[in-house]
Amino acid sequence: MARHGARTPFLLQLSLLLLLRPGGTLGCASVAVGSPVVPLGSAVTASCTIQSELCHGLEQGKVRITWMLDNEPVAGSQHRGPGDTEVSNLTLPQFNRTQAKLWCWVEWNGTKQRVGMAEIRAGYPPAKPFNLSCVLNLSDYGLTCQWEQGADSHLPTSVALKCAGSRAQAVTGCTPQGGRSHCTVPRRLLQLYRQMDIWVSATNALGTAESEHLCIDPMDVAKLDPPALQSIQSIPFQTDCVALAWEVARSNAHMELQCELRYRAPEDPAWAVVTGIIGQAGTTQHCGFLFGTQYHFQMRCRRSSARGYWSEWSLDRNYTTHEKAPTGKLDAWWSAWPDGAGGRLEVQLRWMAPQRQEANGRVLGYHVTLSPRRRGRNPPTVCNTTHTQCNFSAPAGTRRVYLSAYNAAGESAPTEVILLERKGQPLAGLWTVPGGERSLWVHWEAPPAPVAAYVLEWQRVSSEPGRCSACWQMERDGAATAALIRDGIEPFQRYNISVYPLYKDAIGVPVHAAAYSKQKAPSYAPKLHLKSISKSDAELCWDPVPVEMQNGFITSYTIFWANSTAEVSSAAVNPSLSSFVIRKLKPSTLYKVHIMASTAAGGTNGTSLTLVTMVLDDIEIQFLFLTLGLIFVLLILLLICFQKNGRVKQQFWPSVPDPANSSLGKWVPAELQQEPLQLPGMREPGLATISTVAVLERAAGKQPSAWAKEPAAETTGSFPTLPQPYVRQEAPGAPGRGWAAAEPCQGLGGSGETVQYAQVVGDGYKGQQQAPLRLYLRSSSTQPLLLDPSPSPKPYENLWFHGAAPHGCPGDGGCPEELPATFPLLQGLRIGGAEELHDCRAL
Repeated sequence: MARHGARTPFLLQLSLLLLLRPGGTLGCASVAVGSPVVPLGSAVTASCTIQSELCHGLEQGKVRITWMLDNEPVAGSQHRGPGDTEVSNLTLPQFNRTQAKLWCWVEWNGTKQRVGMAEIRAGYPPAKPFNLSCVLNLSDYGLTCQWEQGADSHLPTSVALKCAGSRAQAVTGCTPQGGRSHCTVPRRLLQLYRQMDIWVSATNALGTAESEHLCIDPMDVAKLDPPALQSIQSIPFQTDCVALAWEVARSNAHMELQCELRYRAPEDPAWAVVTGIIGQAGTTQHCGFLFGTQYHFQMRCRRSSARGYWSEWSLDRNYTTHEKAPTGKLDAWWSAWPDGAGGRLEVQLRWMAPQRQEANGRVLGYHVTLSPRRRGRNPPTVCNTTHTQCNFSAPAGTRRVYLSAYNAAGESAPTEVILLERKGQPLAGLWTVPGGERSLWVHWEAPPAPVAAYVLEWQRVSSEPGRCSACWQMERDGAATAALIRDGIEPFQRYNISVYPLYKDAIGVPVHAAAYSKQKAPSYAPKLHLKSISKSDAELCWDPVPVEMQNGFITSYTIFWANSTAEVSSAAVNPSLSSFVIRKLKPSTLYKVHIMASTAAGGTNGTSLTLVTMVLDDIEIQFLFLTLGLIFVLLILLLICFQKNGRVKQQFWPSVPDPANSSLGKWVPAELQQEPLQLPGMREPGLATISTVAVLERAAGKQPSAWAKEPAAETTGSFPTLPQPYVRQEAPGAPGRGWAAAEPCQGLGGSGETVQYAQVVGDGYKGQQQAPLRLYLRSSSTQPLLLDPSPSPKPYENLWFHGAAPHGCPGDGGCPEELPATFPLLQGLRIGGAEELHDCRAL
């Protein structure tokens, strides 16, 4: 049962498809439209009818009808119709498609099926054809007509060429094939030498359109075959006339023809046309041709009624007229300067080639003479050249030369050239205007004096000599204020232009101007160079752009510079300058600089230059080095002074006594204690020896008067036992080393404490000069010597006694007269609380 229930919907769907399919057996559905072809943009109506009585199985269910325009659903209205039918109506207010399919769908019990379809087309009525024209071909006498179609109608359109005789009904002459817009009416449908009505008809589903009717005699539109030129010759000799002969085509021999002749030289921009030639004549003459010139000739004909078409032009026939001696005067220009060595005149003569109407053929060369030709005598020739310039030397004082041209037929009359001085009035003003990419208009303001002619010279700046074929021209109209120059003018190149006014007896001073026919941005910008740099300024320089690469007048140079923080600055520079100083830069900063060269038509950037500003300026660096140099010199001088002068050294670096070792009573130099014992043999002979030891005593209340000197062997007295310091000594004549005791000295005041002094006299080392006497003092005091400004003594010596002994002291040694005042070591010493030092006597 379950399987039977599942099969039922499938059977219902299959039966519905068979019953409702378009063209089905029962035909229970139909689709109708108002019109299958409608104007584009108009409304479209349609209806779909379902007849339930013819569709078995739909009686019990509800039917739903829907619409689809191509693949797009559209909404319609559904209602119940008469006779148990379901009807759906559809209205499309604006149909904007040229072609579409409208489908009717039925949905029953969840199944959707197409039951009907109608195709709709939309477009426009046919456009009116125009420009109808016909030509009769005399080879087969078929009339070929052509026209232009109008706008596309988007609908199938049939086109036909209609024709009708004066008394005959209209017939279709021909139908174009493949969408073409021309066709040929056969000879059997034509009536020659009679008027016929011809037009084009275009028809489609929306209407019919016809072109303008063409009423013609087919023979009036016949296109004849061209004639053939037979011969051309000059008649008579030394005239400018030629005679021509031709032959008409055989198909045109029975017609009255009207022909035209045209000719031109290769240099002519257009053809010259000769009209009114009768075709049956076969020959004609025409004058006005130039001598020695090649011409191209062509000819064509048509019927004399002048209503037919011209035939094609005949094939070219070339002919060169005979030559004649050149005529007219030559335009000449010169430059003259004296030759200082030989006393002659150097002349550069330039001239323009004669025009075609004056050359009368091909010019073979030019003659330049210093005197005119006379009958029966030819003057000597200074130049015989095929060029248009000549350099020659003439006697001083030459004021006239003569120039002539010659060809194969003869020589022209000489042109007198007067070598006038260039001292006349100049022009009042001069300016130029571009006349195109390869031409320039030169305008000037005429001078007050009357002018006979003007000479214009121009030269490309920095161009190679002789690059311009004719860099000058003459304007013979003295009232002219402008001239157009074309020869040798190129865009983006500078030209210097000069204009000379020619007077009756002089040549005016030239006025100059520079010009471009067209400008653009320079080809490249100059390359920057760093000339100098400081901490705040940088001087840049560059080479100007060559004139050939400027492509216009340089209006300015612009310098751009930027630091690492992208702070960009710029400055415009006059184009006449080639250097620039950038100011107000930051010290020790990296900058990138580039230059832009500009013309009126644009600018070009150059390559970038990287520079770094300095920390110090040159003056600051020089000052710093100078200061350091002076300091160094001063240090050297001070060092030299300290090394060479002990007193100076003493003032800056005094010897300060060591308080820890300041007791003279226990003083034994540390260096002496620490000095290792040396063998006698290791010392040089003749070492220092002690010869005399003197002990001084000072009486109470008295100043020491003198220092005694006695041999060390005689030292006696009953002094208390004191520590016995020793000094190094050597006995005279003894090569060894030993110690000698300094005897004590007791003051007479009976204080029980004495100050002992000793004077040691010794010999110098071997090979040394005799040193002055040295006084060695000893004290048992333990008080530090802090008030002594003198340096600490070296072992065995006191620096106070480096000099010579004072005068007035007895013996070989010496002692100061005022010992406490003059000997700083004793100023602060007090032994045993004694207030004064006692006198010592010599022992």
